[in-house]
Amino acid sequence: MPGRHTYRTNAIVLDRTKLGEQDLILTLLASDGSEVRAVAKGARKPGGRLAARTDLFSEVDLLIAVGRSLDVVSEASLVNAHVGIRGDLDRVSAACAACEVARLTCFDGTGDPFLYPILSRALRACEEASDRSHLDLAVAAYVFKVLAHGGWRPELDQCIACGDAAPTFFSVGAGGMLCESCAREVEGAERVSPSLTSWLRALMQSTFDQLMAAEIDADTALALAGVAHSWASTHLDARLRAFEFMLAS
Repeated sequence: MPGRHTYRTNAIVLDRTKLGEQDLILTLLASDGSEVRAVAKGARKPGGRLAARTDLFSEVDLLIAVGRSLDVVSEASLVNAHVGIRGDLDRVSAACAACEVARLTCFDGTGDPFLYPILSRALRACEEASDRSHLDLAVAAYVFKVLAHGGWRPELDQCIACGDAAPTFFSVGAGGMLCESCAREVEGAERVSPSLTSWLRALMQSTFDQLMAAEIDADTALALAGVAHSWASTHLDARLRAFEFMLAS
């Protein structure tokens, strides 16, 4: 429409909702870290110009027209389709879990330049992971990095209740490590090994390159993913169905 205001942004496709017979509503993480919801007209039509450019996990360059209730995608070109994820259930499940958390940590009209690059790197880690253990590690790292950035960083160096320097229990609800005495007063606190505690630190302090190159056993990786799921679902106050599917598959 002549005179309609438009804007251009790179974005990652986080979710797609059917609209009518041929259209989709896209939930996007824009390059400035804000959430954008826009209609992709004809995106469900076989051979449609937007059909192959609006897949989940895709990074796309978009021209978007501002609409009355929802914006409308006018043009789209692929920047990174993350093709290494597609066709592999474990990789797709891991990417879905990361995007599910991303949807809950970005907001319409509120930018955060940290969010786009960290999700982009997490999706690349889902492509690079050499096995299921490293997929679990990639998702757990993304969750703890993005939630720590948002203010939900677990206390791992001392008891969060009394300051004891040698805590041996972990509580999602309490916000981190507890000594044995304080843990008695906290429902759900679980004893954790020094190795698992070290891995929790590594998730936030190490780069994805370092984590993808690290040696880790399947049980430890699954335990880290489980803690990440509990941490995210508790502090984001949401049921994470895609994350649950990843853990169960």
